[in-house]
Amino acid sequence: MVPEGWGFTLQNRGCNFSLRKGHPNVLAPTKRPYHTIIPGLATRNGELVCPFSVMGGFMQPQGHVQFLVNLLAYRMNPQVALDMPRFCIKDGTSSGQVCVEAGIPKETVEALRKMGHDIRVVDGHARKVFGRGQAIVKAQNGILVCGSDGRSDGCAAGLSLIPGFNSEKRNTENKDSQSCDLRCVLS
Repeated sequence: MVPEGWGFTLQNRGCNFSLRKGHPNVLAPTKRPYHTIIPGLATRNGELVCPFSVMGGFMQPQGHVQFLVNLLAYRMNPQVALDMPRFCIKDGTSSGQVCVEAGIPKETVEALRKMGHDIRVVDGHARKVFGRGQAIVKAQNGILVCGSDGRSDGCAAGLSLIPGFNSEKRNTENKDSQSCDLRCVLS
């Protein structure tokens, strides 16, 4: 809900905002305070190619960056990009404890500790600290490629839409009109 003429959305996640002058998350004119209601949308040449999100409080922006780096820099498909081990600065501050997911090389963990970081290796059900993500990527050939985080209970599945069976019947004058559509479904 956006109050008319005000340009911001109403939400109930303001607990991290501050009224203290000089605080990094102070409410002030022309400032956009950090919060975690941030779904991701990636575009190419002005066209939407990937709605995505990694939910999970302070992990959300960190998860978004890690997903995009995996997807774009390492050219992973959405499922692999979501499955990669993550790290999370627990409270979102520069001095916060750094949780690293089991699977990150021990040499990396030790190097971070030697640099003075408070590191905690996380495995099993405690991995919920790394959030849970979903993504749909429209490949350049138009095919939709999905991913759903194995840290949660969602899934990505293809759905064939067959004209006249489980979708609207198409114009039969065009010989290509009876072809199936493949859609990506996340749950």
